[in-house]
Amino acid sequence: MCYGSSSHNKAVAIYMVQANVLTCTFFLQIALALQHCHLLNIAHRDLKPENLLFKDNSLEAPVKLCDFGFAKIDQGDLMTPQFTPYYVAPQVLEAQRRHQKEKSGIIPTSPTPYTYNKSCDLWSLGVIIYVMLCGYPPFYSKHHSRTIPKDMRKKIMTGSFEFPEEEWSQISEMAKDIVRKLLKVKPEERLTIEGVLDHPWLNSTEALDNILPSAQMMMDKAMVAGIQQAHAEQLANMRIQDLNVNLKPLNIVNNPILRKRKLLGTKPKDNVYIQDPANGTEDSNVAIEKLRDVIAQCILPQAGENEDEKLNEVVLEAWECNRDCKLLRDTLQSFSWNGQGFTDKVDRLKLAEIVKQIIEEQTNCQEDLQ
Repeated sequence: MCYGSSSHNKAVAIYMVQANVLTCTFFLQIALALQHCHLLNIAHRDLKPENLLFKDNSLEAPVKLCDFGFAKIDQGDLMTPQFTPYYVAPQVLEAQRRHQKEKSGIIPTSPTPYTYNKSCDLWSLGVIIYVMLCGYPPFYSKHHSRTIPKDMRKKIMTGSFEFPEEEWSQISEMAKDIVRKLLKVKPEERLTIEGVLDHPWLNSTEALDNILPSAQMMMDKAMVAGIQQAHAEQLANMRIQDLNVNLKPLNIVNNPILRKRKLLGTKPKDNVYIQDPANGTEDSNVAIEKLRDVIAQCILPQAGENEDEKLNEVVLEAWECNRDCKLLRDTLQSFSWNGQGFTDKVDRLKLAEIVKQIIEEQTNCQEDLQ
């Protein structure tokens, strides 16, 4: 799902507020569950609304924290980028960035790896409070992507978010204050779980004057049906339109997995010998001759012919005679061979040199069998 402007999420905000009976007591339970984890020095690392469950359907049902698949004891060595995009802390994104650059060789591997700590859970808690108060996350992108889009990543890394007037005009300053103090980019400036529990928003009686009509509304079946309908319509509007996908013809696709499949699936022609020493030396000699034709075409192509087409032709014949040769298979795959021809420009001298090595291996193998 890609979130759009805050104004068109109003129906979602209404639904979530009413359905979840949003009170300080609710968040107090979440905070106490997180405090229990942090007292045991455990970082949950995947706090989000989907991992908060009501025990039952009653209005007084306690909230349970679940899904500890990413949880880990914080011994100062948290560096794995485990996260859910909308709720990820800047430090976890930074760990991901450095990990990718080191893996790609862009930057050298550091003797002291970049680490983060369990304060990442407090950032996620701030996002959860924001979402439950207005119905949409503080950090989102208008562009769909399987990874975090650049604009969304930048907002998270800089802690850039707003309190749009339409949804936040009725939200107390104390609620906004705790969100601000949890969504601090620097971990040392972020509230600890003890700071959350001591915050006035969870300890003030001011909110009691603003009673939500959730209980009465949830008992009215017609009202609930209307809210659910508005929520469903809003979700439909928020979904991105299906993208038009144009597939390239298979014969021009340059995909390493497809090339390998084509190589392994190529069937030999009926009139070509297959290399099999058990059937005598003639078949082996033909296979080697086909390899020599490749070398000749690489070094001294015949005049007056399409060099690329001829190279594809002789390579195909050599491959059909030497399909059991792993070195030849790996070589063709590295040269972007798709089963019928090369899709990229070929370094002919390099190909000839490798084919020469293949001939030497095949010849030695033949001599050993004799």
